[in-house]
Amino acid sequence: QVRLEESGGGLVQTGGSLRLSCAASEIIFSMYAMGWYRQAPGKERVLVARITESGSTNYADSVKGRFTISRDNRQNTVYLQMYNLKPEDTGVYYCRAARYGMNYWGKGTLVTVSS
Repeated sequence: QVRLEESGGGLVQTGGSLRLSCAASEIIFSMYAMGWYRQAPGKERVLVARITESGSTNYADSVKGRFTISRDNRQNTVYLQMYNLKPEDTGVYYCRAARYGMNYWGKGTLVTVSS
């Protein structure tokens, strides 16, 4: 059974940093595009950052220059390094693995940025 497990969320002050991790199991990790999504309270889930199988990345405009997505195919893990956090970054962060119509989601990790 495919499993994506996020970790690293928490409460941080404005301007602080966090590093999220998502560990995958039961998939050929290197063959999947991986993404981080955020769902703020009362809002839809939106893409924050994505990294392809080959390592190409793209980011939401709101996080460019502050967040970095990376992957370690040996550890089957994708990371989201977040700097200079803002209150609007608050939400549940979900990890997604995608390949040719197959999609898997983790259960999320909560990030709260206090002003």
